[in-house]
Order: sequence, then structure tokens, then C-alpha cells
Amino acid sequence: MKRVPLYLFIFLFVVPSLFAQKAPYSVRMAESFMTWHKDSIAVKEGRPAAWDYEQGLMLKSLEKVWNRTADNKYFEYIRKDLDRYVQKDGSIRTYKYDDLNLDNIPTGRALLMLYQQTQPDKEKYRKAADLLWKQIENQPKTKEGGFWHKKRYPYQMWLDGLFMAEPFSAEYSLIFNHPEHFNDIAKQFSLIEKYAVDAKTGLVYHGYDESKEQKWADPKTGLSPHFWSRAIGWYAMALVDVLDYFPQNHPERANLVKYLQRLAPALVKYQDAKSGVWYQMTTQGTRKGNYFEASGSCMFVYALAKGVRMGYLPSSYLAAAKKGYAGIVKEFVEEEPNGAISLNKTVSVGGLGGTPYRDGSYEYYLSEPIKKNDLKGVGPFIFASVEMEIAAENALGQGKTVATDYYFNREFRKDGNGNEEQFHYTWEDRQHSGFWVWGTIFRDLGAKTTAIRAAPTAEHLKNVNVYIIVDPDTKKETPNPNFVQDADTKQISNWVKAGGTLVLMANDTSNCEHKNFNRLAKEFGIQFLPKNVNMVQGTQWQQGRVNIPAGNSIFQNTKAVYIKELSPLDLKAPAQAVVTQNGDVIMGVAKVGKGTVFAVGDPWLYNEYTDGRRIPLIYENFSAAKELAKWLLGAKKP
Repeated sequence: MKRVPLYLFIFLFVVPSLFAQKAPYSVRMAESFMTWHKDSIAVKEGRPAAWDYEQGLMLKSLEKVWNRTADNKYFEYIRKDLDRYVQKDGSIRTYKYDDLNLDNIPTGRALLMLYQQTQPDKEKYRKAADLLWKQIENQPKTKEGGFWHKKRYPYQMWLDGLFMAEPFSAEYSLIFNHPEHFNDIAKQFSLIEKYAVDAKTGLVYHGYDESKEQKWADPKTGLSPHFWSRAIGWYAMALVDVLDYFPQNHPERANLVKYLQRLAPALVKYQDAKSGVWYQMTTQGTRKGNYFEASGSCMFVYALAKGVRMGYLPSSYLAAAKKGYAGIVKEFVEEEPNGAISLNKTVSVGGLGGTPYRDGSYEYYLSEPIKKNDLKGVGPFIFASVEMEIAAENALGQGKTVATDYYFNREFRKDGNGNEEQFHYTWEDRQHSGFWVWGTIFRDLGAKTTAIRAAPTAEHLKNVNVYIIVDPDTKKETPNPNFVQDADTKQISNWVKAGGTLVLMANDTSNCEHKNFNRLAKEFGIQFLPKNVNMVQGTQWQQGRVNIPAGNSIFQNTKAVYIKELSPLDLKAPAQAVVTQNGDVIMGVAKVGKGTVFAVGDPWLYNEYTDGRRIPLIYENFSAAKELAKWLLGAKKP
């Protein structure tokens, strides 16, 4: 047989396999961005890096990629970038409070993310966020209460400003208990809807001048003369992001959803039928000089896809988002020789007034330079990519509810406002002690996450598909713990037999109430043994290693995980082992009636060991969390 030359072997076999293993576009663009901006985000050419809204946009996009991958390098990039600006006292280098410029607010979203993590010196991030909040409280307003875009732009509301200020405002209000401010947030959107929406097209004009004094403003309406895609994109993104934090019971929440529902058909109407993307000047089509523009297209795809995922828009809009995203990749994404990717055709800027004066004309918007890898396009491209990657896999959990027990595990601490809050293996807890990462995985797979705060009656378990009981309290952890009772066991057992999927997560013997928990587990042939294995000293991570053999029915791609100080299992029929090590059963599964029970002797999927920040990457807890979530939501069970 004739030998194949080495270079030909590489070309025929190695190169195609590398292309087949390319990472998702969100990751590839994030990686490319970090090669352009290795240690800081310089937005304006020829000027040093400074506190800027494009910086905030990119940091939020990296946070989204971190949430999808649990790769610590994205978190560290965010932290290190902000640490270049945020001082110990919370002051922000290069930030100018007196400008009262809404463009200075978006990076505050990264501050809030960092503040909610377990890490030293995090109070400085809250203090810096407080400074931005102070600006919002003192931002000059129109007579009806709309924020001026900047102090030097009196009486002017721009669509850009809704994205710049309101998602931060909403998250800050939620975290630090300012419920009254949600009325003010809603007002910003209602004023835009009142004055800037065009009844004929359903689109929104870029700017509104209450005084009607600007040259660009219509003397009767105060509106700028054209529809600019990126401005509308800022507005659409602001709507879907603000709703993440807006209280479910707030009377204005429904109106915010209606605004998005009003806007969505207009966006689809002006989507180019052939390419799937949108023009710079939204309604002008092939008029001379008009062109397909990347940033607005990415923003529209993000808003439509997220709107569908969150249930604000009918599922039919996902087709438009998919068509738009395919068009974005074809029209704007460029593969570079070094393996990086770039984004072409983002307009560099678009404004009104100022010096030199921008008159808002068609000719003005087309006169601004078009840039490659402009961050106002790159960030929204990552936003859109993440949403489309979620859309590709979230059918599994549609219509299903995953509930975590907040009754048998019921520990409290003081929150940032000094108020008591439940924590430890809760969906809401974003510190190392919480299940926020695992909850995000379930939600990205299409499921709803909820909590059961009372005894698990048939009524409480109704419509729950997966019920997770983790680390029942001892008296050491809670003065008056709720122990598992015979009535609880009966209710849970009946629910499982009827088709429910139960997850039992114990802990080591000194941190978990085993006696009563085992009475429940015994119903399914499972017992948590009174011994501890995988005892870890300090950071000797290898002592907590658990190998996952090939062909595992649950963890099909995960090879090794980290589980420390766990209680092994004793199993009897119908239970069977799914992961064993050194003669100990680490994880077990039982098929009971129409339902299934999964058991493990440690709450090993809490944030500390799934967010990628603490344990070495060789331990694939994030991957395992996702594979287990998929299995619990409907993958094949024994």
C-alpha cells in the first residue's frame, strides 16, 4: 500500500476534524475580542481606555459567555478590567459624574455581577454602583419625567438611553430593594411609546426633543426625522433585559411586554426578505446609499429570540430570528487566517445635535464611517449568538418545572441591605453557596425553576416534573429544622410513582440530617451511609476526584468531576449504581412506578464547583451539571 505523505494526511484528516470541532460563535467572537483588547478595552482610536458604554456592552457579553461555558477566563477578564477603574472607596477612574451622561451607566451591570459573587473586597463594586445610582437619581428630566440623554442635551430623550440606564436601574432596584423606582423605569418606556412611536410603521424614532428647539426636531412633534436601526435595536434590547428584573406583580410589567409585542411585527416587516438582515436606515430599503448594517441586525435578532424564549412573543418570531442570524453570519462574519472571526459593516456612530451638528437627515446617517469589529456590533453579535445557541437546545425543558426544596433545607443570612434572606442551594443565590448556575442551565434548557417553601403536599408537587431535595438541615444549621416526616415520605413517594423525577442530595454526616432523610430514601432502596469519603485537604483537588467511566448512561461526555466529603450510598432493588469508585457507590438511580429517583451524597453542583472559578478545568462539574439536567428533564432513564 502506498504511503500518504504527512502533509496530505494532515490536510485530509486533521484539518477537517479541527473545523468540525469549532466552538460556538459566541465563544469564537469572545476569544477574538480578547485578542484585540488583551488587557483593557480601548474604544476610541488614539485615546487611552476609559469608562465607556461600549466597555459595559462587551463586559455583559463576556458574562453571557461565562454563564454558557463556566470558563473562568471570561470572569477574570471582567474583574481585571473593572479593577483598572474601581478604587477601594468605590470611586471610578475617568468617570465624570458631573456630565450626567446616561452613556456612563451600562458598565454598572458588570459591577452588580461582581458584587453578587463570593470574593474579597467586593464592597467596592457596590460603592461604585451606588455612585452610578446617585447619577440616575439626579439625572435631569423632561417636564414629564423622562431622562435627558446627557446634561448637555437638554430635554432630549434618545432611544439609546433606555438601554444605557434602565437594565442597570432595574437590577440595582431589585438587589438593593428600591421597589418604588420601577415606576420610574416604566415611565421612561411609556414616554417613548407616547411620543416616539410611529403609528404607520410601528417603528420608533431615534430622538425626541420635548422643547422642540433642536434643528433636527420636527417643530410639531419634536421627533427626529428618520428610523435608524441601531437606535431601535437599543430600545428593543432594553425591553427584554429590563424584564429580567421587573417584578412579576408590578402593574406596569404587562405594558412593557405589550411594547415589545407591538414592536416585533414592525421589525419583521422591515427585515430584508432575501438576506434576512436589516438596513442601516430601517425603512429605506435599496434607496441609494443605504446598506445592510450589522449592529442593528444583531440587536433585533437578540430581542426577538430572547422575547420568544422568555414567553413575551409567540414562538413564530423565532423563525425571523433564525433567518436574521443566518444572514448575519453570511453577510457580516469574516473568518480570519489565524482562526479568529471578525464582524464587518457596523456603523461607527449615530447621534443628534452636538458639534459638528448632526441634523438627523438620511444623508447624515449614511455619512458616518463603517467599521470592522466595532464593539457596538461585536457585543450584540455575542448577545444574539448566545440566544441562538440557547434556542437550539431549549426544547427539552419546554413546559416542565424544576422545583428545589426550601423547606427541609432552610438557612438564612443577612443580605446587602441587612435584611434576612434564604440562601444555600437556592436558585437565587449567586454566591458560591447557591444553585444559580445549575438553575441557569435548567432555564436555558427551556424549563421553569421554582421553589417549594412548605411541606411537599400533593398540591405543592402538582405540575412539578423534577423535585430536588438537598442537604436537609440539622439543628446546628437551623434552630427549628423541618425534618422529613412519614406524611412527607408518603406524599413524595406517591408523586414519584405517578411519574415524578426526584433528586436526593445529602451531604457529609456532620452537615446533613441523615436519620429522617434516610427514611424517605429507603422507599426507593437507597440509604446514605454514615461515613465520609473523598476528604480533601486544602486545595489538594485530586483527593476529591471522581472518574466517570465511558458509556455512562447519564454523563456521556464528562470524564471527571470533583465531589468532596460525600456520603456514599447503600443500594437495594430497585436502586442501582450509576457511578462507583474504590468500592463505594457515589451515585444511584431507582425506577419506581412511572417515576425515577437520582441520589448522590453531596450537593456537589453548587456555584463554587460549577462556575469555573475555583476548581481546575480538569474537573468537569459544569458539563456534568448540564448532562444531569438534560437527563432529569427527559433523557432516557433506566
